[in-house]
Amino acid sequence: MSAKSATVVAELATSPAVARPRLNRAMVLFSFLSIYLIWGSTYLAIRYAVETIPPLYTAGIRHLIAGLILLAWCLAKRLRPTWAQVRASFIIGAFFFLGGHGSLHWAEQKVPSGLASLLIASEPLWVFLLFAIAAKRWRSNATLLAGLVLGFGGVGLLMGRSALIAGPGVFLGSLAILVGAVSWSVGIVYSRQSHLSGHPHLLTTLSLLAGSLQLLLAGTIAGEYRGFSFAVVTTRSWLALGYLIFFGSVVAFTAYNWLLEHYSPTLVATHTYVNPIVAVLLGWLVAGEAVTLNVLLSTALVIGAVMLVDRGTTLLKQSP
Repeated sequence: MSAKSATVVAELATSPAVARPRLNRAMVLFSFLSIYLIWGSTYLAIRYAVETIPPLYTAGIRHLIAGLILLAWCLAKRLRPTWAQVRASFIIGAFFFLGGHGSLHWAEQKVPSGLASLLIASEPLWVFLLFAIAAKRWRSNATLLAGLVLGFGGVGLLMGRSALIAGPGVFLGSLAILVGAVSWSVGIVYSRQSHLSGHPHLLTTLSLLAGSLQLLLAGTIAGEYRGFSFAVVTTRSWLALGYLIFFGSVVAFTAYNWLLEHYSPTLVATHTYVNPIVAVLLGWLVAGEAVTLNVLLSTALVIGAVMLVDRGTTLLKQSP
């Protein structure tokens, strides 16, 4: 997710991050490495987990256990949610986890992890367009327009060359990932405009739990329990699921929230440039996924587009 995207749960916190001096350098380094490397590696972990565990159940179990771990931490800190936060968490959980992560886990049964990460990396493009629609106002500049053109060009190249040629299963899965990216982006827009306040860890926890319940329900309705047996789950899938729970959800989300409390969102958002590079490299080195000239070109286009959109959006905020 989000990454899934890019593009994540701590956007629920509406108070701006403020840089604070004399931070522990080891903690800062560990936190940035977490959101750079761990989130980049989750795409390959998802691929291995859904090999023998039904995809919606995989995502549901992942977020349920992670949410319960974070809930214990919140209770220990005596953090209490408001009813408005609880209600909003079900809406945000649906967009982020049911729509965003559910489609990603389902699609990675067919879609290579590197390709999935590049499609998810397009989230900032959707976020900008959705914010413009929600505000009913279009503001742009040359940098932003160049980013949009490059980004959608990269996505089109992925869909037309990498996904379509690979077969109908990959193409359909790639479409599902794009739908999930839009769903996650809608969640970001909603969370920003809902003006929720409160501790970011608590807001993350509520959304994880709400999303996990919806994922497990959706998986049951879809019949994922039919023919499923724990006996068929491989050790690799169990290890991948454990990695997603502890590192992908608990450690990386906690590090992300901590960074937002101490650094600007723009600096923290640099993980969106790094995650697809990590995912593509791991898919190639570990899983033997093909890294063609088309994939390399698409990677450059998408990452360059995200950087341009980020820069163009910053310039818009600075202009009167």
